[in-house]
Amino acid sequence: MSAGPSPRRRPSSRRFLVRRIGALVVLALVVYSIVRVAMALVGSDDPIAGADVDPVAASTPSVVAEQTGAVGDPAAAGDVDSGNGGTGVAADDPTAATDSTAGSMAASTAGSTTTTTEEPASTGPPSPENPATVYVVGDSDAGTFGPYLERLLDGTQIAATELNYKVSSGLARPDFFDWPAELERTIPEVNPDIVVATFGGNDANILRDAAGNDLAGYPESDPEKWTEIYQARVEEVMDILGAGGRTVIWVGIPNDDNPEVTARLAVQDEAVRAAAEGRDNVVFIDTWKRFSGRDGNWAAYVIDPRDGTGKNVRAGDGFHLNEDGAEILAIDIAQAVQTALRDLGADI
Repeated sequence: MSAGPSPRRRPSSRRFLVRRIGALVVLALVVYSIVRVAMALVGSDDPIAGADVDPVAASTPSVVAEQTGAVGDPAAAGDVDSGNGGTGVAADDPTAATDSTAGSMAASTAGSTTTTTEEPASTGPPSPENPATVYVVGDSDAGTFGPYLERLLDGTQIAATELNYKVSSGLARPDFFDWPAELERTIPEVNPDIVVATFGGNDANILRDAAGNDLAGYPESDPEKWTEIYQARVEEVMDILGAGGRTVIWVGIPNDDNPEVTARLAVQDEAVRAAAEGRDNVVFIDTWKRFSGRDGNWAAYVIDPRDGTGKNVRAGDGFHLNEDGAEILAIDIAQAVQTALRDLGADI
């Protein structure tokens, strides 16, 4: 008769306790691992969970440069004008100085506290990848020829145009609009390569200072005093625009069908020519000659270089240019701009 199986020995209470503790430790480690994974997915303030964050990256703020009120942007905040090239208020109208909403495409950035970063100055010749900036400034005439000039320059594919004009403005009435102050502010912002300027349609007038005090009467009343003051103002603006040797293309004024007005304009035209004389970086566009007849007098019709036909180029007031006249003038200006682009090294 064989012996049966020996009875199974029961584990001691000590060994049983050790096994229970081991199982609990393993379970605790598993639970802790699961919690760590979950906290990493959703984020945590747990100093252990955040220990893998780069302390340098975490302490570096994100800098966003914002620009508001860009020159030439009609939708920009602080726009002082919605001008479309109309004649607006007469420059010698004492109520004109209170009109801060008529005729300018320039937007004010005063009061902005936004931090901006300066763009590095462009280097190398103008090219599609590095276009030259052409800044067009002045009175309503700039708003008349400016759009067509922009179309012509866009065709070069190496120039970007910005337009800043104010109807009824000029250099005679800083109490209405102070162009030197405006340009001191905007030239550094725009940092143009070339500037096209036109002032004069409202300037054959009484000269006043920024406080509104009369300094000189009409040009024909005291031509010497008037010329001295006005020429100094033109020279000041040319210096601002041409700082650093920048090319300034100064667009002159045409004559008028009224001989008395033409006599005033002639004094002004000579003052501008005198200011431009000897300045190698200033190119003068002779608008007077361009829109005169063969006898040198006022003309309503001139030959359009685009099709070789004579066209009426004057607006109803006998002084300003109509659309055809403005486009013909823009062609003359565009040719001067292209020459300036070549001087900058452009291959056109």
